[in-house]
Amino acid sequence: MFRNPAIVDIVEKYRPLWALDSMGSLLEWDMETYMPSGSSAQRGVMIAETQLLRQERILQLVDSVSKAEKSTELDDVEKGFLRVLKRDLDYFTKIPPKLLEDILRTTTEGTVVWREARKKSQFSIFKPYLEKIVDLKRQEAEKLGYTGHPYNALMDRFEEGITTDDVDRIFSALSSQLKEILTKVLSAGKFPRTHPLEDFSYNPASMKLVNEEALKLLQMPEATFRMDVSTHPFTTSMSVEDVRITTRYEGRNFKASLFSTVHESGHAIYELQIDPTLNYTPLSRATSLGVHESQSRFWENFVGRSREFMGRIYPSLKSNLPFVAEYSEAEVYRYVNSVKPSLIRVDADEVTYNFHIMLRYELEKKLIGGEMEVTEAPLVWADLMEKYVGVRPLNDAEGILQDVHWSGGMIGYFATYSLGNVLAGMFYDRIQRDLDLKATVASGDISMIKVWLREKLHKYGAIYSPKELQTRVFGETYNPQMLIRYLQEKYLSDQ
Repeated sequence: MFRNPAIVDIVEKYRPLWALDSMGSLLEWDMETYMPSGSSAQRGVMIAETQLLRQERILQLVDSVSKAEKSTELDDVEKGFLRVLKRDLDYFTKIPPKLLEDILRTTTEGTVVWREARKKSQFSIFKPYLEKIVDLKRQEAEKLGYTGHPYNALMDRFEEGITTDDVDRIFSALSSQLKEILTKVLSAGKFPRTHPLEDFSYNPASMKLVNEEALKLLQMPEATFRMDVSTHPFTTSMSVEDVRITTRYEGRNFKASLFSTVHESGHAIYELQIDPTLNYTPLSRATSLGVHESQSRFWENFVGRSREFMGRIYPSLKSNLPFVAEYSEAEVYRYVNSVKPSLIRVDADEVTYNFHIMLRYELEKKLIGGEMEVTEAPLVWADLMEKYVGVRPLNDAEGILQDVHWSGGMIGYFATYSLGNVLAGMFYDRIQRDLDLKATVASGDISMIKVWLREKLHKYGAIYSPKELQTRVFGETYNPQMLIRYLQEKYLSDQ
């Protein structure tokens, strides 16, 4: 894979860093799944020390990278290797070890405290941690440097090259058109606001069988993949040969569990299909979280919520959830695609979902820009929820405490959810030039879809930047009109 001697030398030196990354992922996966809650402080020290060791080791590569940059004949893989490595070097060069340690320890403890606060619906429990996290992230932005808004420095960590100007443009194009679609959908009544299936309780053991059937339909490999349970579903990759997801079982409204499983499987498919020759290097990862989210949203919505996928999963639903037998396949399709302004982001439908992201994006910008203090955040959250979605939370669990991201320090992350939706629409539009997508899903053999995505996107890992990769596949970047067209065709057509 690598031919340039200077690059080959760095690849060998990078291997321990890859191992430290994988160890950190494993520690975080365990923290969210099986770690006793009383171990959070000690786990924070473990994660912090691991990352400090990584910082120390990666800074030893500065001279080697400078030497490699002088090479005149580098191919795309080698250029990508240097680009990604230089981004990591830039971060660890600019962020002092003490600040890094404070961020890691605070967010590890804060994640456990957030769980308690969310369970009790008491923001006051989490407030001191969020205040410290916001302060630390402001410091991080200043150390990294930025042009324009300080929030740009934090967003760039999750989506290379993205700025508030980019996101403002995308949201401006989405907002009015989504509101128009929502108004028409609610007026037409073709897709219900609520459905009786939302109120049926299910046995988690039975729902697990449905989710396992979904994994079979998605052809998830048994040898390199596993599924567990956590408060907030997520995906973790230790390597291209060890990718793990979690789902959740809340006991009612079964689509939440089913589509959490399909969504996280979409993330996992991306990780599992990265070219294995990139293993042990910084290229054996997704190019960005926005592109990553495009894959989970593509599988969850464009495939999972389709009539054709419902046709495949419906027998398992009837078999394992007896109450489903009272409803036809067509009714289950209407249930999983119901449209209703609601409070909880992870349960939001395709039409209203991006409004939730606009809310969080606006709030984060205000926090990082110093236009708002943490103590004001719950009220501002409620006001923005009413502005964008048309509903108002009655308590903190429904409002400001519903997401895990801030407790983990992932400020600057939320915009990638909408970027992922936009890119999923672009992938949906592009893939249909080569495949009969509906017929492929209806057949029950989705291997051709996975192959197409592997060849167009997955196998490259982080070789190309997000915008460069989009230009290669689509000839343009972040165009929301394909998503709008898909939503119009699905929700407003007479079919």
